[in-house]
Amino acid sequence: VLPKFEDGAWGLMTSIDLEKCAPGLIRDAAAIKKYVYELCDLIEMKRFGECHVVHFGEDERVAGYSMFQLIETSCISAHFANESNTSYIDIFSCKAYDPKIASEFTKKYFKGANMRLTVTNRY
Repeated sequence: VLPKFEDGAWGLMTSIDLEKCAPGLIRDAAAIKKYVYELCDLIEMKRFGECHVVHFGEDERVAGYSMFQLIETSCISAHFANESNTSYIDIFSCKAYDPKIASEFTKKYFKGANMRLTVTNRY
């Protein structure tokens, strides 16, 4: 059973590590933005400003897209590692959301084979 937003918590952090993601999706800035828009709609988060997606990394081990999206209640960020086809996604919000819904959607969207999930209430 995953933790839920607890009374007295400042916010909820969900960290999603996905292995063996679909290479074409994690290397496509438009697909990453589409994921953010759909995720925000799904977990009822209001985006604040544009979704930023930038490709960088001199070291091939960590090269790939990074993404940042402000939401009115905090932010969503991610890094996509090309060499390993791994995604590292963090959702932090002081508004309650269901981490199970967010993580299952994320795994399905990026077609990840394995998922490590950490959910933490922040005080």
